[in-house]
Amino acid sequence: MSLAPLLAAPLSTQVHAFAAMAEFALGAVQLAAPKGTLPHRTIGWLWVALMVTVTTTSFWIHDLRVWGQWSPIHLLSIFTLIMLPPAVIHAMRHRVENHRKAMTGLFTGALLIAGSSPSGPAASCMRSYSAIEWGSREARRRRAVIRTETRRLGSTGGEFRAATRT
Repeated sequence: MSLAPLLAAPLSTQVHAFAAMAEFALGAVQLAAPKGTLPHRTIGWLWVALMVTVTTTSFWIHDLRVWGQWSPIHLLSIFTLIMLPPAVIHAMRHRVENHRKAMTGLFTGALLIAGSSPSGPAASCMRSYSAIEWGSREARRRRAVIRTETRRLGSTGGEFRAATRT
């Protein structure tokens, strides 16, 4: 699999995807590593910063549209932004069990469920540029149409990917 489709995507999509990948890796480390240590706290703050980056950049990605330009993924982003501060506050006040539940829920819901759902961002990207068709003549033609229309209209290109799919 190639990173070429991601590198050809709009900047907001690139930032979102790379931050989500880093967030997933750090989250897995956090769940497995000893708790309460200085490395746990340091990685935790970095993980929170990545979580905020992923959720805020999602508001500039509109490939899946359910309500106008918004989707259930955007509701999950709002929920995540609301739940993240209390999860951090639980840790600061040494409410370990509440902190553990909140962070595990955020990791599971925001990353694993949203990232792997058939309507989620990763699936949207893969539907647009499957590895099998990436080099085909038809795929190159569709990418050229998407780039041209994206530049012309200054959009994310999601609506053009949907319109040019066969």
